[in-house]
Amino acid sequence: MLERWLEGVLQQFTLLPIDYRAALWLGRERARLASEGSPAPRADGEIAAVAVVNGLTLITRNQKDFANFEGLRVDSWFTA
Repeated sequence: MLERWLEGVLQQFTLLPIDYRAALWLGRERARLASEGSPAPRADGEIAAVAVVNGLTLITRNQKDFANFEGLRVDSWFTA
């Protein structure tokens, strides 16, 4: 029953993979940030990479952790 429920939920969303373009962007960004002394957390970098290469705006409450990524549009629905 849980598997059927999960399949139904997943069919309602578009899942974006970490593809070659995202991996390449992330590698370049991680190298750039590391050279500046502020290495990027892996999970945040992967989220940022998928957003950037797909031309998306990342919506998050945690804007601070994404502030150093170049080319990433970040917004929050929680700020006044």
